[in-house]
Amino acid sequence: MNDPHIWWYISRASAVIGWALMTLSVVWGILLSTRVMRQIDNPAWLQDLHRYFGGAAIVMVAVHMVTLMLDGWLHLTIAEVLVPFTSHFKALPVALGVTAFYLLIAVQGTSLLMRFLPRRFWKVVHYSSYATLILVSFHAAFSGTDVGTSWYRVVSIALILLAMLAVVLRLVATKRGSGAVAGRATDAARGIRPAPALPETRTMRVAAVTRVAEGVLGIRLVPVPPAGSAPELLPAWHPGAHITLHLPNGLERQYSLCGDPAERSHLDIAVLQTETSRGGSAWIHANVAPGLVLEVSGPLNHFDLEPAAAYLFIAGGIGITPIMGMIESLPARRDWKLVYLGRSRSTMAFLDALLKRYPDRVEVFARDEQLVQPEASELLINAFGGLGGLGIVSGLDAAPAPDTFASRADVYCCGPESLMQAVAALVPRERMHFERFIAVDRESAQEPQAVTVTCARSDVTFAVAAGESILDALENNGMPILGSCRTGVCGTCEVRVVTGTPDHLDSVMDDEEKDSLRVMYPCVSRATSAELVLDI
Repeated sequence: MNDPHIWWYISRASAVIGWALMTLSVVWGILLSTRVMRQIDNPAWLQDLHRYFGGAAIVMVAVHMVTLMLDGWLHLTIAEVLVPFTSHFKALPVALGVTAFYLLIAVQGTSLLMRFLPRRFWKVVHYSSYATLILVSFHAAFSGTDVGTSWYRVVSIALILLAMLAVVLRLVATKRGSGAVAGRATDAARGIRPAPALPETRTMRVAAVTRVAEGVLGIRLVPVPPAGSAPELLPAWHPGAHITLHLPNGLERQYSLCGDPAERSHLDIAVLQTETSRGGSAWIHANVAPGLVLEVSGPLNHFDLEPAAAYLFIAGGIGITPIMGMIESLPARRDWKLVYLGRSRSTMAFLDALLKRYPDRVEVFARDEQLVQPEASELLINAFGGLGGLGIVSGLDAAPAPDTFASRADVYCCGPESLMQAVAALVPRERMHFERFIAVDRESAQEPQAVTVTCARSDVTFAVAAGESILDALENNGMPILGSCRTGVCGTCEVRVVTGTPDHLDSVMDDEEKDSLRVMYPCVSRATSAELVLDI
């Protein structure tokens, strides 16, 4: 440390390392957003590495700035290092570097706080990382003391070319698709979000109809482009998403997407003909055939697959449909298991394909088979981590301790309400994810009361009677909001609450989660406050 040039050496090294880490962070983020690395490994690990690069870059830049002040040749003050355009040494290039440093802090800071920030704000700040790279490139080109050396030119050109190639890749991916960034974390995990846009409705044609199980039709939908236009790619969607079919008989029905999210040319759904059909599934099974044209809204998603170390999927009957998209999206090395339950193997959609592709990951329990086989009971208990009291398997007086997998896996469950309630009662809430097809019968703790609704962005106020749906009142007053199921299941009518206290009576997600997001579903939900201000 007695060498008078030591701080100069450290400053040079930390600057180049920080530049390289900054470039890697941006490139890594672009690769994640374009799904190029989808099949490599766990998305959570990839995202953690992306954040690590950004954090390490800040540390290296900070070291660079501190050693500049310690360098006896420059004699820079704290103000010259931290305040743009105050440096006596190459004021403009240094100012560019200082500005880039603050942008880098903003990007990294919002990444750490993304759960609590509106999605749109987070994206705007995050995109400034491109500006950071540009500023750093100019800073390095005009203020570095090694600019004329061969090694510096090679490193600079390599980093700049790497960043340019990644940006080109991002632009190509954006042009091909809808411009949506693929990310595994849901909006629900990011904090309060802005009012949702109305779901897009497009004309689609039935390309194929197959029988994927007894009483279950697999339907493939392809977009119908405008006359004279080339076929379009569908918007990016994430596992767990669903669409709404607008049927010719006037009904609207929601169905989970069950294909590969990376496939953008078509959408796949599976429809079970229920014994108590209210007209939707019965009409589809009787009338849907290749060539039929339908109006389709969405996709929407309230069952997004979030990054986790391991996944335990539990599907009951047709509840396998959203799980299929999740399985398709996971890389080959991801740690997951599926417990699939149904009346009989013949009624369980996609069962043969799942057993063929993943024989060691799928456990099947059919009601018409002998359920108390020791090996089946043991597999069920192990898969559920000791959840022996589900009522699916009888004759189990005791269960062994949960295995390591079940104790660390996030649980995704979709199926009959009895199954989901049983699983939810035995799985820690922080690891439990579920989606309902049928609304839970919920009653308010208080008698319905009139409420005054104010639409903040439209500057419209009106009264909603005690027996009137808030969604109906919004529609009657011309507000830009859509409803679909009108039973509190699909989430189409989601609206952000500015002020007021909603009385949640829907079945879309946990009430605490809705309160943290400040959203409600006015098709069935009411208010415990006398006034609601909505972001419409």
